Amino acid sequence: MAETQALSPIDPSAANRLPAPALGDRFAPFAQFARQPAVQRALPAIATSTAIGIAALAWFMTQSAPQTQLFAGLEDSDKAAVADALQGAGIAHSIDPATGALTVDADKLHQARIALAGQGLPKAQPSGDSLIAALPMGSSRAIEGETLRSAREADLSRTIETIDAVRNARVHIAAAEPSLFVREDKPATASVMLTLMNGRSLSDGQVQAIRFLVASSVPGMNADQVSVIDQRGALLSDTATSSDMKAFQLQTQVEDRFRRALDTLLGPMLGAGNYTVEVHADVDMSESQATRESFPENDRALRSEEISRQISGQGTPPAVGIPGALANQPPQATTIAAAAPEPAAAGVATETQSNENSARAYEVGREISVTHQPQGRLRRVSVAVALNQGKKALTQADMTKIDGLVKGAIGFDAARGDMVAISQRPFVKIEEEAPAIYDEPWFMPVVTQAGAILAALLAFLFIGRPLIRAAKNRAAERAERNAELEESLLAATEARPALGSDAANGAITLEMIEAAPSYEDRANLVRAFVRQDSARAALVVRQLMQEGARG
Repeated sequence: MAETQALSPIDPSAANRLPAPALGDRFAPFAQFARQPAVQRALPAIATSTAIGIAALAWFMTQSAPQTQLFAGLEDSDKAAVADALQGAGIAHSIDPATGALTVDADKLHQARIALAGQGLPKAQPSGDSLIAALPMGSSRAIEGETLRSAREADLSRTIETIDAVRNARVHIAAAEPSLFVREDKPATASVMLTLMNGRSLSDGQVQAIRFLVASSVPGMNADQVSVIDQRGALLSDTATSSDMKAFQLQTQVEDRFRRALDTLLGPMLGAGNYTVEVHADVDMSESQATRESFPENDRALRSEEISRQISGQGTPPAVGIPGALANQPPQATTIAAAAPEPAAAGVATETQSNENSARAYEVGREISVTHQPQGRLRRVSVAVALNQGKKALTQADMTKIDGLVKGAIGFDAARGDMVAISQRPFVKIEEEAPAIYDEPWFMPVVTQAGAILAALLAFLFIGRPLIRAAKNRAAERAERNAELEESLLAATEARPALGSDAANGAITLEMIEAAPSYEDRANLVRAFVRQDSARAALVVRQLMQEGARG
């Protein structure tokens, strides 16, 4: 029985198989290789591995490689040239439909940049170092000055482009040449052209920073001499210094300060979403200055006094007699005689004249007052607070307390005309419309993963299972053929004397095997030949294998 199993791989239908066509001869080695027992036994594993490989290939094909932006701030002309160069180099690229950025696979970023650098792309503005390095030796002073100015402009442009909202920048500097023959030098001026990102804008602080950056990089330049515009032609530097813009910004800052104070005060008490606050601040941006000089009526002091007295005429005779009341009387009024004066008698008063002048200097008090009202004076504040009325409305006492807190937070002044309005009403619940399921960020990854799994299942069902079933059927057919062959060999062994006299005597030659009329007789002769001379049979098989290896 063991010898019967040794001949089991022999296919009994090989002798009855029709010759393959000429085209089939090319695939005969593959068919012969597929009919080998080891290959037949490995077909289920091969089918399973093929299905897994197809599923993995489908998954990798549905997964896109991570993308990286190639260059930031490229012009459309540069993008077109870069895209053509990448396509010629065989590097896959894509354009973001939202931002227009040119992206490549993350693992091919440096390869793409090297390939573009070899073609001189992108054609961006050269840096200051490259301009100075390209300056030819022996250039005139004018050429050197223009080159240095261009290098400074290029470096300033590259520096300004590092701001997030700026895609491209151009700087132009106008500076007069210093000369000894010009008495008044004109200050240097500059203009900056900005190309902003789509939907982005610069704040006034950023515009002022750009102006100070340019002014600080050029000797003798003031920030007021720098003009900044965008790609739409809007003068950004004017909005940064406009009085209306300053007033609006100041009003916004005041309102935000009051609003933050009220949120900090009412948030812990009422809870987020249970109140809303609106603040309007009336800010006076006018600036006034008044000077007043006054002289108090009763505020004076004697600073100096000068009195001069003059007396003319003959003097009074000396007093004689007994002093008494009459002697102490004031002298009589002087009179002027019409006639010529006569000599006075002895003891009689003569005629005299007196003149008295007085000059007094007083220091008068003076008061000077200067009143200056700066910009940004708060004229009036209006606050409106809406409270969410829940299941239980707030009492009037609670409303009064909240009103007092609000007035204290904003510095309420009735003389100024401030107003505070507080009201409670049930808030309407606004149901936000849920986005569509296909707009969710997790939708596409799930669809991709599900597609890969479905492709793997389909590959297993329509490729793997048929291969496994075919392999099992072939194995069953091969076992059935082996059983039939064993039965035929047993029958042929019993009928061996009928094959010829040499076979009946036990001497079987190769000529007898070749002259056998059928495949069954040939197999029986081979079996008997191996039994009678196993060493010779092994030598024949070895020779056949060597010839097959050479052929």
